[in-house]
Amino acid sequence: MAQMSMIEAIRSAMDVAMGRDEDVVVYGEDVGYFGGVFRCTQGLQQKYGRTRCFDAPISESGIIGTAIGMAAYGLKPCVEIQFADYMYPGYDQLTQEAARIRYRSNGQFTCPITVRMPTGGGIFGGQTHSQSPEALFTHVSGLKTVVPSNPYDAKGLLIAAIEDPDPVIFLEPKRLYNGPFDGHHERPVTPWSKHALGEVPEGHYTVPLGKAAVVREGAAVTVLTYGTMVHVTLAAVEETGIDAEVIDLRTLVPLDLDTIVASVDKTGRCVVVHEATLTSGFGGELVSLVQEHCFYKLEAPVARVAGWDTPYPHAQEWDYFPGPARISRALIETMEG
Repeated sequence: MAQMSMIEAIRSAMDVAMGRDEDVVVYGEDVGYFGGVFRCTQGLQQKYGRTRCFDAPISESGIIGTAIGMAAYGLKPCVEIQFADYMYPGYDQLTQEAARIRYRSNGQFTCPITVRMPTGGGIFGGQTHSQSPEALFTHVSGLKTVVPSNPYDAKGLLIAAIEDPDPVIFLEPKRLYNGPFDGHHERPVTPWSKHALGEVPEGHYTVPLGKAAVVREGAAVTVLTYGTMVHVTLAAVEETGIDAEVIDLRTLVPLDLDTIVASVDKTGRCVVVHEATLTSGFGGELVSLVQEHCFYKLEAPVARVAGWDTPYPHAQEWDYFPGPARISRALIETMEG
């Protein structure tokens, strides 16, 4: 297998999908000639031509609207919104049209579009380039929401998303594009070429939507997390020495509730971690589900570690970012509860 960064794995997924199905088209802001702001689409226009990989005007509503029309026509658009923060102008088209087509047509039509968006902070992007808006999509019936944490999953999940008949929101943690990030910003970045999950098959494979991964087995407490926070959580677990079971959800909708319940029933304790703001974040849904399904097995209240309820700051980025120290405190307090 080849060693790939997450950027290369995402590019490989689109390359494989485009090679297998001529109905797959890729477009968005700067994705054609320049290969995308993070170079995830680099080389695709040269390989497949300007009719299958091309630049779009700077109009998120236009990008989503045309993707819906293409999907109705029979194509399979995989579009890029340059940053998840820019999605809001296209939110109406996505939630009121794309998410409703299957329901309003009584199953006669589907909307096979994939919307790729870099998400999260950790790159000094400030308040308009660092948001984690996943909860805005998980709330909408008809949308699927995916957040990979490593190159292997990113490629398999993206191919599965492109092949899915319904609209999929594919959120790419930008802090993980070039290597796993443990939350210690003062340390050098470890490249994916030195990580086991940087080994990625070059051909076609899928990681099923709706299946979580137990990335660390443990017996003392369950940690539910996704994206960048998977690696930050693993660092916190190692630093505290607590025997935690860490679950990478991978897809938020559909959610692998069976894996969550089995783990919490075993450990009796649970901590939920995400980078998005605390209030109305997806963690609230996870806490509610754990409380509902595992109440009689819980030995302590379910804890949440998340971003603060404020716009993502530029100068105080690492005060906002839920790092290993905050996760460690939550783990210790949950064990003492």
